[in-house]
Amino acid sequence: MKHFATVALLLALASTGWARGRASSHSSSSPGKVHVAAHTTKKGVYVPAHDRTAADHTKANNWSTKGNVNPETGKAGTVDPNKK
Repeated sequence: MKHFATVALLLALASTGWARGRASSHSSSSPGKVHVAAHTTKKGVYVPAHDRTAADHTKANNWSTKGNVNPETGKAGTVDPNKK
């Protein structure tokens, strides 16, 4: 029974992104929002947990793009999506 509980805990942690220190969309409360777990980069820089826009191969709908608003901060986007 202890083995089953350990396996269940490890699976739960892996599915939330905690074990990987990578993005996880499981706790998303709005479309296009992805939670990134706190982690340390290969260079040793600590990155606190945060939310980001989900990857979808477009620049027009990122929170930092003009016409959009970051739902976490209320800050309006300033990046021109047409500028390269």
